[in-house]
Amino acid sequence: MFSSLELTLLLLGAAVLGVVAFRMMHMPPMLGYLAVGILIGPHALGLAEQNEASQTLAEFGVVFLMFSIGLEFSTAKLMAMRNIVFGLGMAQVGLTIALAMGFGWAIGHVLPASLHLGWQGALALGATMAMSSTAIVSKMLTERLELESAHGRKIIGILLFQDLAVVPLLILIPSLTEQPDRLLETLGWAGVKAVGVLVLLLFLGQKLMRGWFTIVVKRRSQELFMLNLLLVTLGAAWITERAGLSLALGAFVAGMLISETEYKHQVEEDIKPFRDVLLGLFFITIGMLLNVRLVLENWWLVLLLLVGPVLLKFALIAGLAKVYGATDGVALRTGLALAQAGEFGFVLLNLAGENHLLAPDVMQVVLASMVLSMLAAPFIIAKSDQIVMKVSSNEWMMQSLALTKIASRTMSTQKHVILAGFGRSGQSLATLLGEEKIAYHALDLDPERVQEAQTAGAHVSYGDAARRESLVAAGIYRASAVVITYASTPSALKVLHLVHELAPTLPVIVRSHDDTDLDRLKAAGATEVVPELMEGSLMLASHALVMLGVPLRRVVHRVQTAREERYASLRGYFHGASDSNEEADLVRLHSVTLGEGAAAIGKSLGELHLEDTGAEVASIRRGMGRLEVEPQTMLAPDDVVVVRGAADAVSRAENRLLR
Repeated sequence: MFSSLELTLLLLGAAVLGVVAFRMMHMPPMLGYLAVGILIGPHALGLAEQNEASQTLAEFGVVFLMFSIGLEFSTAKLMAMRNIVFGLGMAQVGLTIALAMGFGWAIGHVLPASLHLGWQGALALGATMAMSSTAIVSKMLTERLELESAHGRKIIGILLFQDLAVVPLLILIPSLTEQPDRLLETLGWAGVKAVGVLVLLLFLGQKLMRGWFTIVVKRRSQELFMLNLLLVTLGAAWITERAGLSLALGAFVAGMLISETEYKHQVEEDIKPFRDVLLGLFFITIGMLLNVRLVLENWWLVLLLLVGPVLLKFALIAGLAKVYGATDGVALRTGLALAQAGEFGFVLLNLAGENHLLAPDVMQVVLASMVLSMLAAPFIIAKSDQIVMKVSSNEWMMQSLALTKIASRTMSTQKHVILAGFGRSGQSLATLLGEEKIAYHALDLDPERVQEAQTAGAHVSYGDAARRESLVAAGIYRASAVVITYASTPSALKVLHLVHELAPTLPVIVRSHDDTDLDRLKAAGATEVVPELMEGSLMLASHALVMLGVPLRRVVHRVQTAREERYASLRGYFHGASDSNEEADLVRLHSVTLGEGAAAIGKSLGELHLEDTGAEVASIRRGMGRLEVEPQTMLAPDDVVVVRGAADAVSRAENRLLR
């Protein structure tokens, strides 16, 4: 039997190994947590078992997840998407629960007694099945640049309602254990308490939250800000628990309150590490529940509960999307993306198990089928275009019509510029091209933006520049250049690959966020790469130099030199404590002082072979002067060597210089 500390260490160690393995396979970390839980659980290797310590960690994971969902709750966002959220989303959740209850009633006399479902269990099971994975789907949509597409908006709207539906379901499911004659009374009392607590938190809390956070922020202490954030989150959870409701409901309300303040984005960044780690431990504890032996004995039932609900959910969502006006292609893509199980499904399934609404054997087969459906989800979404093309004969016509529209708009143009993306950067470039009487045609995946821009007279069509057919229809063989106006390296690499195949000599200008992928994009065929951060730094510096009296010609020369050197003199910077974790992999500068006894003293740069570490020497300072960075430069005590490279390369270079 492990102590609490030993159990925590075991869970953390297993989590690290699981996430590394699944990251290497380019699969969501959540699945790694589930796999690890299954492996170390009492039904497999038996290294860990459910106890009070693991359950507490798991509960906190759900608390912080609900807090994050509350942060995303925006009245303006809901109103903008109300038809999808409260129409399509509500219909999907409601019908899924209703179908599950009907299914439970229909097979109640067929299944063995150990697998029998009452209407309460069927309702809880339906609620579980109604959920889809926000983490997997949103990640895939972001990578595929489909968040603003027609099916992307419907998917996000449905996911938003699913997240909101969890709140009343967390209250409803525990109440189902009451006797039928007391159920309405119990639900009514729970509703009264929920409304009372919500009124107390929302109205009283709304007035207090902004003022209190302002007081805390003015103290300018990150430690105090974090302590206050944890206090607010766990305090609200404690209030709802004391009212006989769930911890997660209070955390959700706390997130809602903070979402209306100007501190929302800072809170999101600060809470993310707690949420991700504790939520990972929650998924491990869910995996530990799975009895692999029992699942293998009932493999046919697991397969049935995998294929049946996935196909049913796909058909239901696609059908509802069609009823709400979607085209065949949009409806099918929406159904394919949301057919799998989701994170909140595990939360609700666990809650149903704790309240004995589902038999242990039912829990096992449902849990196994949910895990398998989530494992399959990334592959289904990745192949959704091919599936839709094969299933829907109408989709071919729609795609052909869209390509024909693009081709008809570009047929008479010669030497035009193809713009991949028509966001703010694309529109600014289009304006300048128009003023210079240079023809252009843009491709964008936001239907509303395309419609509005077309109405205003812009040369833009709905299409994906990362598709061969779209580029051909846009006249790539007659174009003078392609400009990728959005900062997405994966998509840019796809476009570069296609351009290289179709028109190898065509110049391609690529926008990127920073210099991280500059060399990679250049190697893929980009003629020029424009890193936003580097160009912003250049413009800031040039304006400052002109204001300080430096001749304009010299300033322009310096800017041109920096660009010609591919920003070599500007790449990397000195990192500090205020830099976010997302910037940890960027090229950085690091100063290494050669104290007495440093290994590099008396050696030349050539002898040290620092290039083998993956880093390079940016500059060398000796006293108040600088030395030339050449292979024959000899290093002396107290020299300061500035090395440039990724974090691990800089660390290796420092070790070679000092030891």
